[in-house]
Amino acid sequence: MAEFSIKSLDESARWSLRLPPTVAGALRELAGFGIAMHINRCTSGGEKLAARLGPDEWLLCAPAGFAPGVEMDVAAALAGEPHSLVDVSHRYAALAVEGPHAATLLAAGCPLDLHAKTFVAGSATRTLFGKAGIILWRMHEAPAYRIECGRSYARYLDDFLREAAREFA
Repeated sequence: MAEFSIKSLDESARWSLRLPPTVAGALRELAGFGIAMHINRCTSGGEKLAARLGPDEWLLCAPAGFAPGVEMDVAAALAGEPHSLVDVSHRYAALAVEGPHAATLLAAGCPLDLHAKTFVAGSATRTLFGKAGIILWRMHEAPAYRIECGRSYARYLDDFLREAAREFA
């Protein structure tokens, strides 16, 4: 029996947020998303996820129905501040890889050291999986990962993971 699972995640609303780090540090939280964190880290609050991907760049994710409220809340909170909030919901698809051997399975296509002491809970980063650029998240201590990828690469990643999983059969 396999000690991991691979599944497609439900559609999400996603935004690319560009914001001066000083503004993010002063706000700490924006529309229910925790944004005051180090680069390559992520947070969750309820059903909202945020990953800081660069000095002034975040990826925000929430269930699809949250979109209009989040955009209004961000606009109100950042009125007069230089920023950019772009809806990238249709650009991405997401997969979950979970279970005790999830890191080993991901190692088949990802060059990162995914050991629990290296890619710790609360980590998120851009990387490659096979030939696809991805954003890899590890939200919690459990061996569970979220992969955000360009929608056109979702099938490729799913097939790659399932082929690599044959080693465990």
